[in-house]
Amino acid sequence: MSMDIRGLERAVAEHGRVARVVVASVEGSAPREPGAAMLVWPDGQSGTVGGGALELEAVDHARNVLAEGSDSLVSRSLGPALGQCCGGAVVLVTEIYDESRLANVRGNTYLRRVSGQADPPLALQRAAARSRSSREIALTLCQSGWLIEQIAPRLRPLWIYGAGHVGRAIVEVMAPLPGIAITWVDTGADRFPGNIPDNVSKLLAANPASAVRHAPSDAEHLVLTYSHALDLEICHQLLGHGFRATGLIGSATKWARFRSRLRSLGHTDAQISRIRCPIGDPALGKHPQAVAIGFATEWLSSSSAAETEMEADA
Repeated sequence: MSMDIRGLERAVAEHGRVARVVVASVEGSAPREPGAAMLVWPDGQSGTVGGGALELEAVDHARNVLAEGSDSLVSRSLGPALGQCCGGAVVLVTEIYDESRLANVRGNTYLRRVSGQADPPLALQRAAARSRSSREIALTLCQSGWLIEQIAPRLRPLWIYGAGHVGRAIVEVMAPLPGIAITWVDTGADRFPGNIPDNVSKLLAANPASAVRHAPSDAEHLVLTYSHALDLEICHQLLGHGFRATGLIGSATKWARFRSRLRSLGHTDAQISRIRCPIGDPALGKHPQAVAIGFATEWLSSSSAAETEMEADA
């Protein structure tokens, strides 16, 4: 399993400081495998390390660690004393994350000391080096108080509002592309097709504009619902929420009206200009698949530019 850095970033953004509990190593039979993790904050949690009583104890311990402000490494036998019948043992690492610490988690492998003062074991140093140089997957390993994990690739979030003809065409074209996580929003289950790709999350919302607050601030959005009024409200909410890019389906006339309405709602011309209307390549025509192909071409071009910039920085 890999470290879900995006999920951790969302939790930190929402709760400020969170404890991450990860199964660092396993001996014998255990409820979960190395790399399984959960996030804990004072009044909630997400994810699971399994084991019932083991997890309850881990949550209590994580909240104590949050209060104390220091990381922790705990080895636990899974026997009758804990109400478990697995018979194995696990090592759980609990770490505190905030915005400052997250800024130091970079690259595709995360090697760090979680207890003690020993130097990093040579085996873990070599595993990290192989992962950096050859993209070899680094397994979750804990040795001599040091922990190494693979960081899950950052998926590029795309939120699509509207499951009509254009929305369906865009999902069909975009879903097979690598490195993308699609959230598809509409008002009812009957508006979606029967089969939805695995990397597409269906989100039902009586008012899709209310779903905007759940989107990550670096998401890209496509607004193409059945209602101009709803499109306008989504654009209004997005301008107040933050986004990487937003596209709106429509004509020049529609966009002129939207610009005027958005100004009256308090948005500046500079803010409004971040929304692109129309989407796709007008030269390809207005057929849903043509719009989808035009948008996908823009997406792939921007992805290539971003990868080139990352390679230059490296």
